[in-house]
Amino acid sequence: MDREEYLVVGGKRLEAVWHGPPPADAPTLVFLHEGLGCVALWRDVPARLAAATGCGALVYSRLGYGRSDPCELPRPVRYMHDEGLGVLPELIEVAGIRDAILVGHSDGASIALIYAGGTPAAPLRGLVSEAAHVFLESVTARSIRQAGEAYDQGALRARLEKYHGENTDCAFRGWHDAWLHPDFQRWDLREYLPGIAVPVLVMQGRDDPYGTAAQVEAIQHGLGARAQVLMLPDCGHCPHLERRDAALEAMAAFVSSLLD
Repeated sequence: MDREEYLVVGGKRLEAVWHGPPPADAPTLVFLHEGLGCVALWRDVPARLAAATGCGALVYSRLGYGRSDPCELPRPVRYMHDEGLGVLPELIEVAGIRDAILVGHSDGASIALIYAGGTPAAPLRGLVSEAAHVFLESVTARSIRQAGEAYDQGALRARLEKYHGENTDCAFRGWHDAWLHPDFQRWDLREYLPGIAVPVLVMQGRDDPYGTAAQVEAIQHGLGARAQVLMLPDCGHCPHLERRDAALEAMAAFVSSLLD
């Protein structure tokens, strides 16, 4: 089952790709991309993880990303809350997913944590949190400002346009401007962590320019024994691409442990 479609959520079309068995036949890995990501930027990771675990996989682009419908700008400071508490539960229902494991990267991981701790999350077995943020650090804001400079100079915009097309400004400005809004100083997700009832693989690169080990420590503190932590050396913000084999091996082992 490798097919493309649009899922209609909140009256908007979201680009989606399926790999492996359908939801009726196996648990489904739901992939939530980073702040500048989309379906295509996951590359072959969803298909490989589905094949390694026997699960199905749903990969989708959020509103304003990839080939999904455009979004309105500016995005609200609480856009990740809106995704985790509203969009993601509806998406899981629309897709017919009855047994889910979330795989989130960066913004996508933060959204996954909000969903897991802020909703009943009835279909959820566990989640992979890759380079999540649960509060704002100065290093994060600094790296986002640097990304803004690269975008304004044209190099980053040209790279993103290959994946987002007409959504390029939606994708970048929606992410960049929200994170640097003065009100984002008070953004904090730690309140959701005690409500997460499922196991979580917490993964981060030791050289992540967008967040320090303080993010992992905060998540681990909030989750207690439910957290399994993996800090990858010689790795930045994207373990599944920068340390592909190590990241996939850890993800596959974690997912398999949820299926026993």
